[in-house]
Amino acid sequence: MGFPIYRPRRTRAGENLRAMIRETSLSVKDLIYPLFVVPGSNIKNEISSLPGNYHWSVDRVLEPVGEAVKLGIPAVLLFGLPSYKDAVGSSGWDDNEPVQQACRLIKQQYPELVLITDVCLCEYTDHGHCGVLENCTVNNDATLPFMAKVALSHARAGADIVAPSNMMDGYVQAIRKCLDENDYPHVAIMAYSAKYASAFYGPFRAAADSAPAAGDRKGYQMDPANSDEALRETALDIEEGADIIMVKPALAFLDVVRRHRETFNRPLCVYNVSGEYAMVKAAAEKGWIDEKRIVMEIMTAFKRAGAKMIITYHSLDVARWLREQ
Repeated sequence: MGFPIYRPRRTRAGENLRAMIRETSLSVKDLIYPLFVVPGSNIKNEISSLPGNYHWSVDRVLEPVGEAVKLGIPAVLLFGLPSYKDAVGSSGWDDNEPVQQACRLIKQQYPELVLITDVCLCEYTDHGHCGVLENCTVNNDATLPFMAKVALSHARAGADIVAPSNMMDGYVQAIRKCLDENDYPHVAIMAYSAKYASAFYGPFRAAADSAPAAGDRKGYQMDPANSDEALRETALDIEEGADIIMVKPALAFLDVVRRHRETFNRPLCVYNVSGEYAMVKAAAEKGWIDEKRIVMEIMTAFKRAGAKMIITYHSLDVARWLREQ
């Protein structure tokens, strides 16, 4: 049945009618706000590659957390810059380092906030790779116990969810076993299940001081050309005990997001990564785009593709814009 009997424009005639038939909804409850905590005191330094985002010392981290809570954002994701680095990333499981200190402080002040921590070694190793290096290659199995130690340290500090991000084979199983054996069966695992070796990570590596000193991460992160492989990776993580799965980056991989939504019965998160954020901010600064409209369109695309949760540096702005609506 076509024109003139069926006229699709009839249901676009006004805002209320358009809202009534809208297929995809975006909520503040979809958002996860990433934060960077650093050693020192009284620090709030804007990250040049991520304008509007900051390095926070632990004594000031409640400022952005409190703002997120006030806006109704249900979760934050903590990344840490350590006070020292070594070959195995031992500062990652040091209970006196910024992430652990911030976890304890945040949980004391905001017990209902969902606290997620990044579990990797790249921020903590002196070589910048995500695991133990042997002959210039990351040793997968030797890395797993250290990943588990980081996750356990974060759980002790109050993390509700640990998010392992280094794409080691068997990392979910190793972390789940460690958490369960140490009486943290309630701590969930958000697995970076389909994490690509992407050029979109550049601004983050500057923010987290985590760029490899030599080589690259193509030996453990995925080829951006592959989609079937992403499903195999995610299936393994689910089998090993992942509670939440993730596709990273998000914007250039919406086809992979859709395939995950159609294939797996697990909550699906996407990471709107630093390069995606920085491109929007740079174009907006030039006056080439309407930042608010572009960002909201991107967020809606993530939801339309099938994401349940969105990690984004735009979180505070999106929450404000949703409140205005």
